[in-house]
Amino acid sequence: MVLKLDKVNRGPHLSTLVASSISREIAEGRLKPGDQLPTEQALAQTFGVSRNVVREAIARLRSEGRIWSQQGRGAFVTDAANTTVLTIDYDALQQANAYLSLFELRGILEVEAAALAAKRRTDEDLARMHQALDTMTAAPYGSVMWLKTDLEFHRTVAAATGNPYMVQFLTFVSERVRDSILAAGNQQRSDDMASITLGEHRRILDAIEAGNPAEAQAAMQHHLAGAAQRVGLPDFKTD
Repeated sequence: MVLKLDKVNRGPHLSTLVASSISREIAEGRLKPGDQLPTEQALAQTFGVSRNVVREAIARLRSEGRIWSQQGRGAFVTDAANTTVLTIDYDALQQANAYLSLFELRGILEVEAAALAAKRRTDEDLARMHQALDTMTAAPYGSVMWLKTDLEFHRTVAAATGNPYMVQFLTFVSERVRDSILAAGNQQRSDDMASITLGEHRRILDAIEAGNPAEAQAAMQHHLAGAAQRVGLPDFKTD
């Protein structure tokens, strides 16, 4: 078995890059169903990363249904024909049209989630939204922590819908968007941008707290349009 694996660039998205590289080997047939992956140590040396990064990448591939592992034996490629797990390959998102399509899907889900959250939110939901927004306010704009808490805010909105599938789908899509932002490093950064973005989130929270579905939808549409501009997607439309 000859694999085309190379060292990956440094950054906060290393496990994503490692997982993507292994996924490409599977997609292009160099790793076939039933094949055993190289050991963690061998993969760490090949990619030039730590074994912890490799473990995170393997865990991600396992959650996506691309591989399965057995204690003491290692990790193996699954039979793609038998998996029903939704996956979005990192490499595919490097194409502008694919990234725009992902953002469009996010918009469809998040706008409706905001409306449902305004109808169904509980005091506990609102408390979690406030906490996420407070944490984001304290984080440096555009940092890994900022993006993490931004994702958490949107996850709390999804949770407030009371629909567990909404949470699963939105978390999955939003994490792929975040990974792409981290990898590309194209998020505009300034104090003005921080203030604008936080203001967009506060408007969403205020509308949900007021129990106003129409305003929550409008606030989420406005935020997503702004977010698309900030990551270089000027053609993104929310309606």
